[in-house]
Amino acid sequence: MLMIMLFFSILMYFMGLISFCMKRKYFLLMLLSLEFIILSLFMNLFIYLSVYGYEYYLSMIFITMSVCEGALGLSILVSMIRSHGNDYFQLFNLLW
Repeated sequence: MLMIMLFFSILMYFMGLISFCMKRKYFLLMLLSLEFIILSLFMNLFIYLSVYGYEYYLSMIFITMSVCEGALGLSILVSMIRSHGNDYFQLFNLLW
């Protein structure tokens, strides 16, 4: 059972990574694929902590930091939509 969960979490990680690399047109899709990667890493961390019998305190810190990352990404998305009118990532030029 443990190996199946580990396989699915690694598969989730690579699916999120492939989605992040392929869907670079919209900023919202990039944020969603990053959150999917974070969830798969959280699942890997949870499996690791449960196998070795450690406490789950580190997982709570990890999920707190990932929530902060998600809130920061959404705030960047809102400011980008307010300034540019859409969330096309190629339209947003960082060199101007």
